[in-house]
Amino acid sequence: MKRRTISFQYNAPVTLSIFFLSLLALILGRVTDGWTTTHLFSVYRSSITDPLFYARLFLHVLGHANWSHFINNMLLLLVVGPPLEEKYGSRTLLLGVAFTALVSGILQCVLFPGTALLGASGVVFMLIMLSSLAGTRGGSIPLTLLLVAGLYLGQQVYDILFVQDNVANFMHIVGGVCGTIFGFSVRRR
Repeated sequence: MKRRTISFQYNAPVTLSIFFLSLLALILGRVTDGWTTTHLFSVYRSSITDPLFYARLFLHVLGHANWSHFINNMLLLLVVGPPLEEKYGSRTLLLGVAFTALVSGILQCVLFPGTALLGASGVVFMLIMLSSLAGTRGGSIPLTLLLVAGLYLGQQVYDILFVQDNVANFMHIVGGVCGTIFGFSVRRR
């Protein structure tokens, strides 16, 4: 009798790499009592002569404040990321992630110089907006994009105005805008 073997497929390299690197960043943060989270995986205004400043502009999307923050971002990433990676390709998706990380990192330093930003929320919302564009053809604007944008932006604006928490709602909006811009740019190719 032949034994069946189980094999695993690294089916979405960018999505899975973000997941595993974020998990590693979370573990390192715990092991170093937050040092790596602050110095590597958070973006904040600092000297432009500091080489880590430039790394943090991208690496902040891998950092998470705690297990709950990590789980909330990663669940959405793992649901939305793989189909988009299959549709657009790993390289294109990586470009979208890097674009979103850079834009949100720069805006954080310029607009909110006294606070740090970390987490993949902006990237997740970029993917959500990108997914709402995934099935479109031609020059039309999909109704799903309008509905997702309306609900999503409405919730973020409501949270900014009425919910006092440490969630970077403005950067969620930035991620959504990046996903829309990126989605329209890759759709035209």
